[in-house]
Amino acid sequence: MTALYNNIIFGPVKSRRLGLSLGVNLLPIESKLCNFDCIYCECGWNDDYAASRRFNSREDVRQMLAETLERMCGEGTPPDVITFAGNGEPTMHPEFEQIIDDTIALRDRLCPSAKVSVLSNATMIHREEVRRALLRVDNNILKLDSAFDSTVKAMNKPAGNYSVERVVEGLKLFDGEFILQTMFLRGEYQGQPIDNTTDEEVEAWLRIVEQIRPRQVMVYSLDRDTPCKTIEKVTREQLMLIAERVEKLGIPCSVA
Repeated sequence: MTALYNNIIFGPVKSRRLGLSLGVNLLPIESKLCNFDCIYCECGWNDDYAASRRFNSREDVRQMLAETLERMCGEGTPPDVITFAGNGEPTMHPEFEQIIDDTIALRDRLCPSAKVSVLSNATMIHREEVRRALLRVDNNILKLDSAFDSTVKAMNKPAGNYSVERVVEGLKLFDGEFILQTMFLRGEYQGQPIDNTTDEEVEAWLRIVEQIRPRQVMVYSLDRDTPCKTIEKVTREQLMLIAERVEKLGIPCSVA
């Protein structure tokens, strides 16, 4: 069963990719608010009222994060990472850059060993202030699930006029200072077959990886409940084969 994050600060949870992760949710608590509506999203579908929900305030985020870090570090259990994720796309927040500045200052003062990570669908990287903020964090993890617009539209259901080409041009502006994350799956949605593990898909995706040359790639498959019940997890063996092809390009690749 999919579930929303019910607070601004959540966890800590043991992340497959990041270690002991303290989550920060900039999105509403009552519903998902995202410009994607991924068929595999653990938070479920966007609802009809999502657009009317309010982002969590900068001050509330700063205060709650400070209190949580003080408590965790005081107990001798500091997080490995402070991760911006939650009920949608964090970079949509109008004060995202300022919140990142607050977070880095709190981390440096209270918990200097922790990394700051952002999980993003890369749709807002055309905004200079978003790119500036992402380049300040330790791990800016940016999503691209396919080289083909049609597959992204089927898997991620983006709002507005999404273009892989436009996202790739934005990724190039990072000069490799980011981590690329890709979900691999197969199945169908509303009778339409979906499979981004085919030779055509993987080869086109690898061409983009070679162009943008991130400092690391993360490939993964389903691990939690999804709103679409007709999609399937890809085996670890198949993910490993994809990872090997990435590493032949001279780029580290992890499988989760």
